[in-house]
Amino acid sequence: MKKFVAVAGNIGVGKSTLVEMLCERLGWTPFYEPVTENPYLTDFYQDMEAWAFHSQIFFLTHRLRAHHQLALHPTSVIQDRSVYEDAEIFAENLYLQGHIHPRDYQTYRELYQTLVDFLPPPDLVIYLRASVRTLGTRINRRGRDYERAIPSDYLRSLNNLYEKWINGFTLCPVLTVPADDLDFVAHPGHLNLIARKVEEKLTGKEVVVFEQEEVTRALSD
Repeated sequence: MKKFVAVAGNIGVGKSTLVEMLCERLGWTPFYEPVTENPYLTDFYQDMEAWAFHSQIFFLTHRLRAHHQLALHPTSVIQDRSVYEDAEIFAENLYLQGHIHPRDYQTYRELYQTLVDFLPPPDLVIYLRASVRTLGTRINRRGRDYERAIPSDYLRSLNNLYEKWINGFTLCPVLTVPADDLDFVAHPGHLNLIARKVEEKLTGKEVVVFEQEEVTRALSD
């Protein structure tokens, strides 16, 4: 039976890499964020308060369309970042920073909630949880100049919103991966452990956790 899995997590945590490696391991189809030019981005960076709402509506539209297409995909797929993160993390953060007016944010939330209610949820969300220190290390490792300027406080604020969101998320099962302890790029055993936990969760096992003994043992696999 086909499955639809979404990988969620903060900037630099390794979402795209995990999507690629899990799909190779499981024989599934990866789906990455489409490279689509947001026509509002230039205006947004020049005047965030004036254009944040428009920019987020654009991103939300494309993410909703992608979610719908993946739900209809004939084979099992893993998505890099979910539609939920657009609203619950990034739009929420812009609102909290004062870049989206309360009236516009209320309209955005109502639109998002109405449309999400019509979409079938994924079969599983994999949440990569990592500390700001780990995020910083991985951002530096992948060497993207524009990411190195991201302040730690910004990553911390996103982490807080991720925790708030995932703690209240009930649309589908969630597998939380302790990314501080699991380096699936450096250690193949960690990837195998994550793949095994994903399969357990998808087959209906109610409680799936990463025991420290398993994590340590996977280093030698």
